Amino acid sequence: MSGERVLQGHGTGNDFVLLPDPDGTVWPADRLDDALVRRLCDRRAGLGGDGVLRLVRSRHVPDAAGVLGADLDAGEWFMDHRNADGSYAEMCGNGIRLYLHALLAEGLLDPAAAAAGVAVGTRGGLRRVGSAPGGGYRVDMGPARPFGHGSATIGGARFTGTAVSMGNPHLVCLTDVPVSGLDLTGTPAVDAGLFPEGVNVELVNVLPGGDPHARMRVVERGVGETRSCGTGACAAAHTVLAAAGRDAGTVTVDVPGGRLTVDVDPGGTVLGGPAVLVAEGTLTAEWLAG
Repeated sequence: MSGERVLQGHGTGNDFVLLPDPDGTVWPADRLDDALVRRLCDRRAGLGGDGVLRLVRSRHVPDAAGVLGADLDAGEWFMDHRNADGSYAEMCGNGIRLYLHALLAEGLLDPAAAAAGVAVGTRGGLRRVGSAPGGGYRVDMGPARPFGHGSATIGGARFTGTAVSMGNPHLVCLTDVPVSGLDLTGTPAVDAGLFPEGVNVELVNVLPGGDPHARMRVVERGVGETRSCGTGACAAAHTVLAAAGRDAGTVTVDVPGGRLTVDVDPGGTVLGGPAVLVAEGTLTAEWLAG
């Protein structure tokens, strides 16, 4: 009854099904279609997850050359990331930490290389990720790029915010309404003109104290509310600092799944946080045939 190997893991509660496929032969695009991704991520009839990450070398991903261009040869590995609804995702800060952790666990990456930092291809561009000396992983997420202002209506309440690109689109809404009490079960209504491909919506409270500290909840496009979002934390950190008249600093971001740190400066953003593998096993032929 054995089928292909799978892993499960999470980064601050943002959880994924991981598919080892270094040579691109097990899960080619015509097999890993939208329907199969949705089945894998189904929390009742599948394994369950906010998305799927395929561990594959860049040269085996058909659209990698178009995405990475001249950077294709700079990154051996490509994070082939799919949202729970089967759609392609550009980038995920929690996912890429887990991706590196899984490469190490699978023996596909040398620990010394991970400590030095490696370039990983994503549909949001090349990202550098490495293991941190005190544990966890740090990711160079690139610069935050504001591109306007918009609003999201959730549960009948309207929140205004700043549109920020981290390789994928975000709408960061700073609010005095305690985010812990918000009902985020619905799909946010947003400006389709500003966000033609959808958007991740972050609801953020700035917490009192000397050092920048925020509490965040997020509704991710194609997924719904998740326990964490790494790119969202970076977009939130940039917005929190900008609201204070700053373009640099370190922001602690608390999410339902744990705590992240974000270092922001005008040239880039670095995300720090943990990654955990929960389980490994095989898909049964019975399930695959279903």
